[in-house]
Amino acid sequence: MTIERVTPHAQQVRRVHRLVARAASLPDVRAEVEANHDENRWWPTSIRDPRVRMLAAGWSSRVSYRMVTTYSQVIATADDRGFDGLVASTDTELASLVRPIGLPQARTEYARSLAELLQNWEKEGIDPTAEPADLDALILDFATRVRGASYKVAQCALLTARGYHCGIIPVDSGMVTKLAPVLGITLPSGAVAHERMRHLLEAVVHARSAEFRSLITANEHQVTIPDGAEPTWWVHLVLIYFKRLYLNGPSPQLCRRRPICSKAVGCAHLTRTV
Repeated sequence: MTIERVTPHAQQVRRVHRLVARAASLPDVRAEVEANHDENRWWPTSIRDPRVRMLAAGWSSRVSYRMVTTYSQVIATADDRGFDGLVASTDTELASLVRPIGLPQARTEYARSLAELLQNWEKEGIDPTAEPADLDALILDFATRVRGASYKVAQCALLTARGYHCGIIPVDSGMVTKLAPVLGITLPSGAVAHERMRHLLEAVVHARSAEFRSLITANEHQVTIPDGAEPTWWVHLVLIYFKRLYLNGPSPQLCRRRPICSKAVGCAHLTRTV
């Protein structure tokens, strides 16, 4: 099932840009973005093999922020063994490797089915890191054929395989259930919501790429974006950390009149009694 891309409405474009502008100006969001933009702890650039990157993307699912150090150690060990070495391991060995981050059976099944998918892609002449690859088709195929994967895991897997600045904006569950309502965005029910939200955010950044780059300069974010690349990775991090810091709770600083109030955080509405 192909998910048709829909052009965002002008109001949606304005609301996303306004929220990103506001979120990027918040010191705590800026600190998290700068700490994770050029070198992300969840998907480190030290992992060179795109197959291990895709493995890491799946294994990061359902791991809390409190366990990022433990997760990093598991991924470093996996990288040392190499993807082929992991595939040659027994299920017991794989389960032992991932046990510190939980769900050993599910993560073992993910690794096995990922290996099967990559083998099939190789037979079909598909290179997930190739520039002309159809990303929507790859994400759909990944989500369909890899056990334990979903659209959000598939998005992350292709992002990590291709690099931070490949144009993919991964969408997690909180972005669907908490961020979309703040933006006044109505999404379909079910897993397809992750793809619809991704399509919308990517289209917004594409439409106003230069303006989003200007926000990076205006807010003095110390991040590196390659020339010619749209700031999709930066926008993803701004939104994901705004969601984590202000919507997971939610924060008492969050305006209840969103999305009508474009300031969203720390506005005059919070000081009024009526």
